[in-house]
Amino acid sequence: MRISKLAKVAALALAFGLVAGTPAYAVDLQGSGASFPALLIEGCKAGFASNTTHTYVYASSSSGTGQANSDKSIGDFWMSDGAYTASTKRSTLIHVPLVAAPIAILHNLPSKTTLSLSAATVAGIFGGTITRWNDPAIVADNNRSTTKVVYKKDANGNPKKDAKGNPIVLRTQVVQQHYTLPDKPIKVVYRSDSSGTSENFTNYLAKSASSVWTKAKSKVFKDSFPGDINAIANLGRVVGAASSNGVSQLAGKTAYSITYAEVNYAAANKLKIANLINPAGASVVPDSTGVGAFLASATQDANGFLTYDYATKEKGAYPLGIVSYLLADTKYPDAAKAKAVKEFATYILSTKCSKDVGGPLGFSVIDGDLLKKSLAQVAKIG
Repeated sequence: MRISKLAKVAALALAFGLVAGTPAYAVDLQGSGASFPALLIEGCKAGFASNTTHTYVYASSSSGTGQANSDKSIGDFWMSDGAYTASTKRSTLIHVPLVAAPIAILHNLPSKTTLSLSAATVAGIFGGTITRWNDPAIVADNNRSTTKVVYKKDANGNPKKDAKGNPIVLRTQVVQQHYTLPDKPIKVVYRSDSSGTSENFTNYLAKSASSVWTKAKSKVFKDSFPGDINAIANLGRVVGAASSNGVSQLAGKTAYSITYAEVNYAAANKLKIANLINPAGASVVPDSTGVGAFLASATQDANGFLTYDYATKEKGAYPLGIVSYLLADTKYPDAAKAKAVKEFATYILSTKCSKDVGGPLGFSVIDGDLLKKSLAQVAKIG
């Protein structure tokens, strides 16, 4: 009898301990969508769990998948690299600019010399009119004088601004470039899936080099391609692959290739990163400082959408900086889940995630006025 009572007491104590050890407010979130912010979201998972007791799983695929899942409420949060404005978008869904980073031009050339490309040249390469690495346009971009800009930085690594909101330039220097390009055909690797990265990339080309890239932006690269992507000259030379990981891996295996993806895919696939020549004539590295200088010129509307100024004359702006949006609901059926999504967004925006984890991965910190606007959007989640 005594053993039986002790067993019951022990069982009750164990049950109580299990309940006490798993807080009632802990929520397991499910997210999906763009591959662009995936490494940051994955990298911040442990910190989020330890700071909030919630957990999440993020299925990285594409912006198109995230948007489609948001339509059907599959999961709890979704990521998109472009503004989602389709007629199928639920009226209770909002955009939160959550992750900032550059789209990089990655290439597989043997030389260690840094490649510099203007918007018109990038458009010609990806549009099929520039087909060899020693094309005069590429040679001209890489054998010239360019300007290097050094900004005064804030604690987050972004350009510090003056009283008028302009980035503070510490110094500029003229750099003489010289690069002997190989007489080899260019192998172009593009995103074959519906991608916010492709939407932003083709938007940059259409806005910055409209005489070369004559079609409007599109989430599907081949739909924005200005010529006939299936022309005989392009067969086997212009090829597609799904996701940022897919194009980077294919480019890494293909000599003399070029693609576009996040900076952090370069090292793993032994790819090199090109500089972009901006409208001010500077050859700019795709890093957090250049992205911060570029995003400083962007405008934002009441829905949280950003409009980029590709013509900005800001000296050190990297003109292919983008933000990835969190798509979240303002009317979740579960209040605890809504609170957890709000905490998720707040944590990703915090410097614990965006700077401490994101910095080494090539992501930028959203701060200043843009951070205030993002947090105002987060407050609407409910």
